[in-house]
Amino acid sequence: MNSPSVLAQPALVLNESWSAIHTVTVRHALRLMFTGAAKAVVPHSYEVHGFDSWTALAVEPDEPHIKTVRLKIKVPEVILLTHYAGQPNPAAVFSRRNLFRRDHNQCQYCGVRPGTAELSIDHIFPRSRGGKSSWENCVLACTDCNRTKRDRTPEEAGMRLLKRPDKPKWSPILEIPLGRVKHSWSRFVSDAYWDVRLEP
Repeated sequence: MNSPSVLAQPALVLNESWSAIHTVTVRHALRLMFTGAAKAVVPHSYEVHGFDSWTALAVEPDEPHIKTVRLKIKVPEVILLTHYAGQPNPAAVFSRRNLFRRDHNQCQYCGVRPGTAELSIDHIFPRSRGGKSSWENCVLACTDCNRTKRDRTPEEAGMRLLKRPDKPKWSPILEIPLGRVKHSWSRFVSDAYWDVRLEP
């Protein structure tokens, strides 16, 4: 199975401390391995292989692989950087897009999902009264709930939030669509990843 789609699949990147920090394409992972900047990890055994020993491993029947003129190379799903111990900044940028993502395109008062065009950003403590634009003071609200709440707090309007709004803890790993998450990553990615609610 040697196709552009295989080379474009994501590979999980670990730093020297074996903490998941990012993803790259399989093509880039192989390039990092070839230059010695990374080694491949066998997820179930934690064996580590440089480029030469990785390309010498046998490929099982029907196993995804990259085929060259002389070799069949296993697809690396997890790689370990050889000279990087840092961590990415996990802070999520406060933006309209990320607010929609955090609230799952759902009105935080009545729970409806009418579509992005029918949702707006509501300041829990109204901006006209000094309310700040922040993770903790902003939620999505549908047109009806926004009209009902007006320039009031939820308590004043007799409304209740579905949940307390908080700043999300995201990292680059969380940008991976659900369909591209590999089971082999479960040993290396924290519970914070698996506990994130994803849209169906």
